Amino acid sequence: MTTAQHFLIVPASGIGSRMNAGQPKQYLKLENGLSVLDQTLKTLLNIKQIKGCVIAIAKNDSNFKHSNFARHKKILATAIGGKERFHSVIAALKLLRPFAKDNDWVLVHDAVRPCVKASEVQNLITQLKDNPVGGLLATRVVDTIKKSDGNIATSTLDRFKLWQAQTPQMYRFSVLSEALENVVKNNLFITDEANSIEHLGLSSVLVESSKNNLKITTEEDLALANFYLKHNQE
Repeated sequence: MTTAQHFLIVPASGIGSRMNAGQPKQYLKLENGLSVLDQTLKTLLNIKQIKGCVIAIAKNDSNFKHSNFARHKKILATAIGGKERFHSVIAALKLLRPFAKDNDWVLVHDAVRPCVKASEVQNLITQLKDNPVGGLLATRVVDTIKKSDGNIATSTLDRFKLWQAQTPQMYRFSVLSEALENVVKNNLFITDEANSIEHLGLSSVLVESSKNNLKITTEEDLALANFYLKHNQE
């Protein structure tokens, strides 16, 4: 079997409505002067194992052309994002098809997780190198988690069996393509790539990572991301 290559997909077509920032949150500026998306790309495109990348942007996006990485040698194409995240990933996979073989790896990473550490992505790649399916970065849940009916707690979940999913989520090209095609075919609702894998009856490996790899959703998250980037980056 030939050595599998690694490709990156970054869905970056969201509008960030919960931020109320006047522009998509992936284009908000961090204190280091980079946009959230550019900080994400700076880390990931510098990882030697990643051979190419497809960015999924909104149809009316006028920001990405000004990105520091718009003309980076590893950017293979820009896809037009869809209504849901998985539509954007499917569009990106189609543009990856001329470059990737079925056995190659695809890493899907949220544009708004700019604090991801290269060492943790490389650990994900190492841990999964012989796996036929794939897996994802995740952190163990440390809080007590309640199940509710409205605002009434009805039960307590076993936190020792719970993980908080992060990205990148990394799967074989053919497996991820089949999983997302199955989502569309059966009109399924999913929240991440691992969710689509579960609908095929397959399992994902959880590779433990740090809480630094947060997803920016609110202004508070943006402030925390700036803190992490200033104090905890490699």
